[in-house]
Amino acid sequence: MSRGKRSRGVYYGGIVKVCILALVCLIGAGALLLRSRQAAGPPAPPEAGTDAPEKSGGVPEPVPEPEPDEPDPRQVAVETLLSSMSLEEKVGQMFFARCPDLAAAEKISQFHLGGYLLFTKDFKDSAGQWLSKEDFMAKIASYQAASSVPMLIGADEEGGTVARASRNPNLFPEKFPSPQKVYAKGAATDPNNAFQSGMEEIRRVEAEKNTGLRRYGINVNFAPVADVSTDPGDFMNDRTFGQDAEKTAQFVSMTVQEMSNAQVGAVLKHFPGYGNNADTHTGIAVDERPYEQFEQTDFVPFRAGIEAGAGSVLVSHNIVSCMDGTLPASLSGKVHGILRYVLGFTGVVLTDDLAMDAVKAYAADGSVAVLAVQAGNDMIVTSDFETQISQVIEAVNAGTIREGAIDAAVTRVLSWKYDLGLLDNSIEG
Repeated sequence: MSRGKRSRGVYYGGIVKVCILALVCLIGAGALLLRSRQAAGPPAPPEAGTDAPEKSGGVPEPVPEPEPDEPDPRQVAVETLLSSMSLEEKVGQMFFARCPDLAAAEKISQFHLGGYLLFTKDFKDSAGQWLSKEDFMAKIASYQAASSVPMLIGADEEGGTVARASRNPNLFPEKFPSPQKVYAKGAATDPNNAFQSGMEEIRRVEAEKNTGLRRYGINVNFAPVADVSTDPGDFMNDRTFGQDAEKTAQFVSMTVQEMSNAQVGAVLKHFPGYGNNADTHTGIAVDERPYEQFEQTDFVPFRAGIEAGAGSVLVSHNIVSCMDGTLPASLSGKVHGILRYVLGFTGVVLTDDLAMDAVKAYAADGSVAVLAVQAGNDMIVTSDFETQISQVIEAVNAGTIREGAIDAAVTRVLSWKYDLGLLDNSIEG
């Protein structure tokens, strides 16, 4: 054998010896470990609260059911009440009627009215004298007593030219001034900080006004005016805040907050924005402004009021060409779609008064309330409720209006009433 082959044999033989020695060591170590475990005994059971391994073939521990969510009391109250109502009762809830001169309490129970809107005459007696606090509150109490569902009692108390309740000196010491005058008074107290001072005066007056309204039984104030007008020549200017969109938005937001604090429902008006249009009490007003102007200006205060928690938005009778060149906004599904889906409003949508000349011509048979419901309004403001209610009921029975649409509208109305603290007693009863 050569010398190279012999050296390779020695090398491989050494490797084999090392492997055998390592195997012997491993076997010995395993034996020692087994003997130590046998001496220690079986493993201790896991401590309480730890995850024990599941035994083969055993029944797993049951997983506890998650705690059910607490039912929403608002939803329960509204759904319970809605499910108990007839079609006639539901349609009646959709009418925020102008308070009639005769048999006002009797007509509440007869037509199941959702609310009464009060005008100056309703703060006087039959002889034209201002009612005392006690007599006025007794009158409102008689309306609530006549209704199976607590009513919305509303008034236009913007201040200035539109003020109903505060004209009665037995209820308020003086008529509330317009927002522009309130602001100017506050701004004058600190010219170096005029806007903040003016807004603080707005806050003070709105708190006083709406606390008083609620005390006398008025739970909805048809205010604030969210229209933007900086031109004193505009028809609507005296009723607006009189400043640009951003400042008007701050005014609207603050007013809604103070109304909410007093538990008085706010009604933002007149969507989609009045601009410099003419008076729709006497005829049609056509708004030719581009949609971009509404986005940049008119919608700003309405968005602010919605974000502040306003429960209702009132839609004007203006024809807004860029949204719907055919129908007044109050009767236009397109305008209501913008309010719902562009501005995201989920509360109660109100018509302006359907007794105005601007809308009478749009229903040949006089059923303008049917058109209003079809457009997406939740509540109808009108003096002609006795005729209009029956026409809406007939439209539902004929399939012209889906009862599901009625249910959705009344759900929003009842939800607003719940938010104003009106449904607690009726549900508990």
